[in-house]
Amino acid sequence: MKKTIVVTALSIGTCFTGITGCSTDNTATQAEPAEVKTQQEIKINGSGSTYPAIKALAKAYENKNSNIKVTLLPKSQSSAGIAAVKKGIVEIGSVSRKVKPKENDGSIVYREVAKDALVVATHPTIKGVSNLQTSQLKAIYSGKITNWQKVGGPDAKIILLDRPEDESGKRLLRQYYLGKALKNAPEAVIIPQEAELINAVQNTPYSIGAFSLAYAISNKLPVNLLSLNGVEPTPANVTAGKYKMVRHIGVVRSKKSSANTQGFFDFAFSNEGSNVLRQLAFVPSIQK
Repeated sequence: MKKTIVVTALSIGTCFTGITGCSTDNTATQAEPAEVKTQQEIKINGSGSTYPAIKALAKAYENKNSNIKVTLLPKSQSSAGIAAVKKGIVEIGSVSRKVKPKENDGSIVYREVAKDALVVATHPTIKGVSNLQTSQLKAIYSGKITNWQKVGGPDAKIILLDRPEDESGKRLLRQYYLGKALKNAPEAVIIPQEAELINAVQNTPYSIGAFSLAYAISNKLPVNLLSLNGVEPTPANVTAGKYKMVRHIGVVRSKKSSANTQGFFDFAFSNEGSNVLRQLAFVPSIQK
């Protein structure tokens, strides 16, 4: 009898000294769940021509703030981006022009973040043409000149790739070179999106079109970038005000923005943000 009691006591003692091996409740050994950080989203919408610059800023901002996700919604237009901010649909609107007085009801803040030249470019098959005068550009875009030979190029038909009238690129062409009254060439190919036009100029022999200088430089596009009236399209000439045909890339936010949205704004106009833009051949509003 005494022997039995001793064995039981030792067994009980063993359970107390090694409780994790005897207990059927193993909750004490389970690791506490890691704290999950909620990712905050900043939605952006607006002009598609501004997206290369805005996307670069967004990526750099995300790299600095792991808890923030910046989402660029499908491309639309400047007016749509402004309206979406005013309605609270997105946090930031991207615009390729200055905000019109009638668009600002006092609830939004607009700032220009960078400039981007609109460059006239041709397919590499066009040899001997590096500069066009205003009169020559007008003749090409109206269909008066239809052969490259008329402006010093090869004996080949001009393939004119154009943009819709309500797009920033075409508006700039009219403002600085074509004029409002010039009729479009009957055989011009109208391309809705700038990205599609860029692709078409690269892949269509004897073509000409106008698009982002920054995109052309940063992506080293195999196209001919034309001077206009003897002025070369370069970031330096844009900065100096010599090359006039430029887009004003801006951002719009609500005056009641969240701290994260304000943080993105602050980053876009910081030296670090300016360097991001400068590396992609944009001309940032904040100069060194």
